[in-house]
Amino acid sequence: MTLKILFAAAECAPFAKSGGLGDVIGALPPALRALGHDVRVVMPRYRFIDGAAHALRHRPEPLAVPTGVGQMWCGVEEARLPGSDVPVYFLDRADLFDRPGIYSRRGDGHDDGVLRFTFLSRGALALCRALKFTPDVAHGHDWHTALLPCFLRGPDADLGRAASVLTVHNAGYQGAFPHADLPVTGLSWNWLPALDWRGGLNLLKGGLVTATLLTAVSRRYAAEIQGEIGFGLDPMFRERGRDLFGVPNGADYRVWNPESDPHLPAGFSARDLSGKAVCKQRLQEAFDLAPRPDVPVIGIVSRLVAQKGFDLLAEVLPRIMDMDVQVALLGTGEPWAEQFFAAAREEWWGRFGSIIDYHDPLAHLVEAGADFFLMPSRYEPCGLNQLYSLRYGAVPIVHATGGLDDTVKNFNDETGEGTGFKFDAFTTAALFDAVLRAVWHYYHRPESVARMRARGMEENWSWERSALQYDALYKEAVRRATAAG
Repeated sequence: MTLKILFAAAECAPFAKSGGLGDVIGALPPALRALGHDVRVVMPRYRFIDGAAHALRHRPEPLAVPTGVGQMWCGVEEARLPGSDVPVYFLDRADLFDRPGIYSRRGDGHDDGVLRFTFLSRGALALCRALKFTPDVAHGHDWHTALLPCFLRGPDADLGRAASVLTVHNAGYQGAFPHADLPVTGLSWNWLPALDWRGGLNLLKGGLVTATLLTAVSRRYAAEIQGEIGFGLDPMFRERGRDLFGVPNGADYRVWNPESDPHLPAGFSARDLSGKAVCKQRLQEAFDLAPRPDVPVIGIVSRLVAQKGFDLLAEVLPRIMDMDVQVALLGTGEPWAEQFFAAAREEWWGRFGSIIDYHDPLAHLVEAGADFFLMPSRYEPCGLNQLYSLRYGAVPIVHATGGLDDTVKNFNDETGEGTGFKFDAFTTAALFDAVLRAVWHYYHRPESVARMRARGMEENWSWERSALQYDALYKEAVRRATAAG
């Protein structure tokens, strides 16, 4: 059964991305298209999107979008996701999206999040009418488009009995706003019980109680949000437990492939690792590390925030640097973390290299040149860098949470099985012990590390694998929506 599938999201790589959400929206629709489905993506037209570079084309007719503050008009531009025929439509409304970044920050003078993302969600549905595209499934992502299921049961019910799927990429971000903002959505006050949470509106909750099916971005995370890391919404997740499925994200091997990666000085594969040594040398040069082929290099590419465990890493870093190791860190984040890891570069010059920035070619080089890749996340809904690390032969060292636990198999000293090193307790001692295990095996059991590296490089975490799971869930959602009448 082929389906018409609408994606509406705040991000979509390569046009706009702040994290894993953008990667998912850029990679999953082409994988679904390869299964025969008609997939359309709708997102905002942000100021920073380079229309010429992405070959954006203006559609001739403006689009009228109904909202609770009246009908609003916008332009529509169109492009294709690279390497596919999946169309992406950009809603061009300057007063909502012509800003420096994707999301408004508190205190920047913009408190219009409800209007911005109501406009995105209702605009996506209005565009479906204009295109005469009646979706079988409308797929929302995180709080920004969590109201899609509500609109389909409310003011946009004329689009038919489309099934709705809501994917939770990070339950820590919920779209909390005052009750007074409800009229902006165009939903009646009868919807308040579905959206009410702790004295205000919670847009994510509205989607959780209304969507046909819910997904989280890993099996472990689907269980975790029903408990300790549901950020207060765990009762809602438990209530919908039978409708909540964990589907791990995939790696886009069109982009992340060490054999053909244009960002690398030399390619390599599990069968021929000679190019990885070249990448390691280049990595050491780029991060001002001593040019030593014999020392293990631990790579890190991340947002430098507490969720990612960088407070824990900062505390244990002096003990790690007492080992004979090198560390290459790339990322930006909270001011204290940027300052701490910039200072660490000076303290351990030649052994600890930090570049406080995000640079995509350098991210590829870190994966390719590192011997190990560290992800000490406090919680991690899915994670993508561990998937890239497996393919690039950088053995992961991870906290056993969320998608990290699902995708990395802990090394077993007795059997030699596994693809990385995991630690269960979120403590400095556990993190240090995991790094110590990895470094000890590098020096004393190099054959074990070599087998782990080869095993990880051969694993398949492609989007094609994840798309097959979504295909089954979409069909189940359509069956349920049809049965509900």
